[in-house]
Amino acid sequence: MAAVETSRERILGRAAIVAVVAATIIFLLPIYWIGSTAVKPKDVAISVPPTVFFKPEITPFVRLFVKRVQSNKAVDPEQYAAAPWWERDIMDGGEAVLKTGKDVQFSAYPNRFMNSLIVAVVSTVLAVGLGTFTAYGFSRFKIAGEDDLLFFILSTRMLPPIVVAIPMFLMYRAVGLNDSHLGLIILYVAFNLSFSVWLMKGFMDEIPKEYEEAALVDGYTRMQAFFKIVLPEAVTGIAATAVFCFITAWNEYAFALMLTNRRAQTAPPFIPSQLGSGLPDWTSIAAGTVLFLLPVAIFTFLLRNHLLRGVTFGAIRK
Repeated sequence: MAAVETSRERILGRAAIVAVVAATIIFLLPIYWIGSTAVKPKDVAISVPPTVFFKPEITPFVRLFVKRVQSNKAVDPEQYAAAPWWERDIMDGGEAVLKTGKDVQFSAYPNRFMNSLIVAVVSTVLAVGLGTFTAYGFSRFKIAGEDDLLFFILSTRMLPPIVVAIPMFLMYRAVGLNDSHLGLIILYVAFNLSFSVWLMKGFMDEIPKEYEEAALVDGYTRMQAFFKIVLPEAVTGIAATAVFCFITAWNEYAFALMLTNRRAQTAPPFIPSQLGSGLPDWTSIAAGTVLFLLPVAIFTFLLRNHLLRGVTFGAIRK
């Protein structure tokens, strides 16, 4: 009987491994497809049936980072020979790099990428910071109508962003925050704050109050006890909250599309606007998407240990 149970457990274990491997492959397939499209030639990227084996090239990244115009005539052989290698790659595709004198004009993608970085980082720091202080107050002090206040804070997360996009656009235009970094930062902080408060309150509740009481007996002020005792113990929760807030701000599309145009536009609404000769340049779009994935992937990887602990709400137990 024991042998039968052991055999059954072995079969179930192998089946579980196969299921996990299969699920991993399915989830990674879109990432592989985007990554492979980012290094495909234009004609290969739109071929039917899809081409699996091909000679990779970096031309899509070159097209992503430089301004270019369509060439209506054959490229001059002398001009082609004198051009740098990256410009010759684009010329082979029937396009020419747009220049001002000897300086290459970069596309708007680096600026849009930097806008995303500024807005996401600043809004994440503010949302996590304000959420940490607010959660500490709800966790440690008796507040009249606490449950109602917490529900009100959470209710701001229930409203789909697209519902308030037009009213926000009208209000932002009236106060001059349209197409500005500050406008997006304020909006992202407002939407991430409810999530930050609720998540951080779970961590604060699990940090024993006795730690602070001992610090207060030793002569610490309440603020000193918070920064020297509570905050170090809440690092796991802060890291997990920061990851989720950063991902939300980094990927946000609706507000960035409607409230920005040029100066403060972020990468999500800019990437789909990459056009080729009458058709979307899928290779440049894929190249922009791959580069856009890197910061959030690196940030999540660096905080992976805190994230795994954070999703269990198990910072400290009495």
